[in-house]
Amino acid sequence: MGLFENMRTAPVSELTLREVVRISPDASIRDVVNTLRAAELGCAVAVDDDNKPCGLFTEAILRMLLAKDPACLDDQVADHLTTAFPWVKLTDSIEMVLDAMETKNFRFVVVVDENGKITGLTGQKGLMEYVAEHFPGEVMVQRIGTKHYPEQREGA
Repeated sequence: MGLFENMRTAPVSELTLREVVRISPDASIRDVVNTLRAAELGCAVAVDDDNKPCGLFTEAILRMLLAKDPACLDDQVADHLTTAFPWVKLTDSIEMVLDAMETKNFRFVVVVDENGKITGLTGQKGLMEYVAEHFPGEVMVQRIGTKHYPEQREGA
């Protein structure tokens, strides 16, 4: 089975999911930014009392806010969350992740279980890791910090 067919049939649960930075809608933007920096992630998900996602805060939102008013860091994040964020269920096909990213123009996609509770985060990185792991013959993967070319000539 090829990459195209595999992504149509394989469930999202086969992707490596990232831990979610969960935030309270009542938190300040400054607190959210500090949490994101510590987690080395570019997105945080606001969750309700039932652990269901109710909004997304991303680096892109932060850039727009800071460009307008640098004093916004003390605002409540609830006033600046996007509620039109992409999400998929664990049982959806991986193709749905691609569709969600494309139609909503987001790098991150929230993953929920059958009850709508957040289970993880995926996106560009998760998809690339999946392709590299399942189709190594079709993708050249190079670790960061390695040399681009062999030091010695190969072959005759």
